[in-house]
Amino acid sequence: MMRLNKPTIKDVAKEAKVSIATVSRILNNSTGYSETTKQHVLETIDRLGYSPNAIARGLINKQSNTIGVLFPDVSGLISAELLQGIEEASHTRGFSVIVCKTDSDGKKTLDFLRLLQEKQVEGIIFTSQFLTKEFAAFIEKMAVPVITVSSYSEQDNIPSVKVDDEAAAYDAVRYLIDCNHTEIGMLSGPPTDPLAGAPRIAGYKRAILQANIPYDETKVAWDKGFYFEHGQLAFEKLYALHPDLTAIFAASDELAVSAISSAYKYGLRIPEDLSIIGYDDTRLAKMASPPLTAVSQGFESMGMKAAELLFQAIETGTQGNGEKIKHRIIERNSVKKH
Repeated sequence: MMRLNKPTIKDVAKEAKVSIATVSRILNNSTGYSETTKQHVLETIDRLGYSPNAIARGLINKQSNTIGVLFPDVSGLISAELLQGIEEASHTRGFSVIVCKTDSDGKKTLDFLRLLQEKQVEGIIFTSQFLTKEFAAFIEKMAVPVITVSSYSEQDNIPSVKVDDEAAAYDAVRYLIDCNHTEIGMLSGPPTDPLAGAPRIAGYKRAILQANIPYDETKVAWDKGFYFEHGQLAFEKLYALHPDLTAIFAASDELAVSAISSAYKYGLRIPEDLSIIGYDDTRLAKMASPPLTAVSQGFESMGMKAAELLFQAIETGTQGNGEKIKHRIIERNSVKKH
């Protein structure tokens, strides 16, 4: 007959004819038992199919071997690639990951931070959203290290792993200029966005002005965000005002792919009539038609680096410095060189 009740540490001790304390010491790699006893207990655990309760073990050794990761959205390609890197680094260290979808909602974010506190996570990775002083103060009370990834923080002392967005945007527009484009527009997120809005617009503007091209603010169009549907609306605004554009810098891959789709509706060929460069270099860039030239942030390696820095902070008990990730431009087929 199949056993319905899970075996407990008491069952293991009884079956192995040792004390519960001995089983606990073996599970936590403590001392006070012989190698023969250890092997006997481990064999008994295996035979009974006992699985130690992680929370109970955490109460003993003050370790949960768990970290929390907060995403504004878990369905996007950026989140998926970041999480892949985080989970790979965590698995190597024997850590589990609790993923929280905040929807960039302040109350929801605080609720998840409380949940992570209850779960006794040993560290937090905060991604792709605004880390307010309120969030930072709560994490400080939790007394665990925090790393931000591709995020903006009100607290200067929070380590961050990200690219220099202004410099990356500058290089993207400079690439278009080096391809002999001078009529260059931009599809952006809201300029009030301190993470990916304002810095990327600043990079676009700097590249334009340094090339002695007159800056026209109406050549920067945006809607409410960086997703496909926002790109459609922004492209309509931009093309209505500037049908003579030969190139567009899009502040995300989704905006860029949306521009490609919208351009085809006007009978424009990519890149023969209109060149487009994206930003992020997610898998979407490779799947676009034509494949999208884009600024690569290397999200998987960025997630892995953030997790490694977090584990170093957990092990040393001191919060280290963040790290700037070097961006690069991946050339494909969406930009024409005149």
